[in-house]
Amino acid sequence: MNIAPNSYSSTRRRLTLAAASLAVIGTVGATAVLSGTAPVQADAVHVQAPQSTGFADIVERVSPAVVSVKVKSTIQPAADEGSDDQDGSDNPQQRGFKHGDGKPRPVAQGSGFFISEDGYLVTNNHVVSEGSSFTVVTSDGKELDAKLVGTDPRTDLAVLKVDGGDKFTYVNFADDSKVRIGDWVVAVGNPFGLGGTVTSGIVSARGRDIGAGPYDDFIQIDAPVNHGNSGGPTFNLNGEVIGVNTAIFSPSGGSVGIGFDIPASTAKQVVEDLMKDGSIKRGWLGVEIQPVTADIADSLGLKSDKGTLVSNAQDAGPSKKAGIIAGDVITQVNGKDVDSPKGLARLIGAYAPGKSVDVTVWRDGKSQTVKVDLGTLPSGDKQGSSDDGKQAAPAKADALADLGLTVTKSDKGKGLVVTDVDPSSDAADRGIEPGDVITTINSAKVGTTGDVAKAMSDAAKAGRKAVLMQITRDDTNRFVALPVGKG
Repeated sequence: MNIAPNSYSSTRRRLTLAAASLAVIGTVGATAVLSGTAPVQADAVHVQAPQSTGFADIVERVSPAVVSVKVKSTIQPAADEGSDDQDGSDNPQQRGFKHGDGKPRPVAQGSGFFISEDGYLVTNNHVVSEGSSFTVVTSDGKELDAKLVGTDPRTDLAVLKVDGGDKFTYVNFADDSKVRIGDWVVAVGNPFGLGGTVTSGIVSARGRDIGAGPYDDFIQIDAPVNHGNSGGPTFNLNGEVIGVNTAIFSPSGGSVGIGFDIPASTAKQVVEDLMKDGSIKRGWLGVEIQPVTADIADSLGLKSDKGTLVSNAQDAGPSKKAGIIAGDVITQVNGKDVDSPKGLARLIGAYAPGKSVDVTVWRDGKSQTVKVDLGTLPSGDKQGSSDDGKQAAPAKADALADLGLTVTKSDKGKGLVVTDVDPSSDAADRGIEPGDVITTINSAKVGTTGDVAKAMSDAAKAGRKAVLMQITRDDTNRFVALPVGKG
């Protein structure tokens, strides 16, 4: 076996040649140096760019106004000694334990910020909602007792007050109408209990609706925020609060760069009301509403799909008393355009109960104005009718082939009951199901297939591409636009 030696001899020869080469190169190099003809090296790459000052100056000024919020709750002794000892919460911020001794225990920890020199501070409702006592920890480590002034679950905002005579560093709300997508922002808060944490990013989007409530209008940022940042501020480069951290989108539970802020304009108004009265009272119109689609707009002769469609005017609501009816499209309130159901909710909610407002509606192909005296927004949803909705079996079913529907007369004498839906039809695509009751088409009551045919013919003569059907299901109204002459 001579493989290893041969390999070693070959390697040794290569090393010897390499050394010889180095000797020659070294001699040449030495000669060049001695003769003063050494090659000149080019300069290393260097770009003269504007130097960023970072966020240190902003953070230094605003940090004393940002606090950690610790929440405790008095847990009552469990009635059943064999009950589960966990609090059952799926909120990652919750840290509750049912010890059963009646003593205050930690249940949540979040962030907040002072908005006045005398100790008023803002945080999230979901941070304080389960608490009975509250402690704020300032940037220099002081722990101060705080009392709850008021909460607003609909916007997820709360106000606390710290007493003690100290003059606190505080911050102001920005004019968020000037906030632009791409603006730099800085978030300061208490993620995972790590107080005084600073992150930066940009405004990623505006007007986000994440399904949190009727007043969704969030500013989206990519500055990392995590559990514990809730209630903390997001600042612009002037040290003003553009929004209050309230939610994140996170498949993993940690920041993935998608955070949501309550806009400063919303927070400022709610906070002022909470400081004044301890609660929020909003105006109430008393309507069930849905978006106006392009098909619905065309069926009603509207030029655009702005506004919001009234699917039902509640019996005890102010709108019904004022004459608003199902099928009306609300386009303005006191001259302000209504662009969507959320927009209507925000407009009405901004008025106090008892306020008289002019509501502009589109009805029968023209605009008209209705004066409504707003009520007080109820704390819970209105319950529907107690009618059990049972229907007798249809004696005869008529087909509306063009619409992909089979219908029969309602045994209650109002409308047509859908008994079958062609799965390949536009009606099926738009969610119409057997059992639905068609009560009107283009605001005209229907009780026979002849009524439907007439409504279709009238729509075609008027140059409309769709008809608007009012559908009742489980005592709830909605409107569906179906193309004319299409199955």
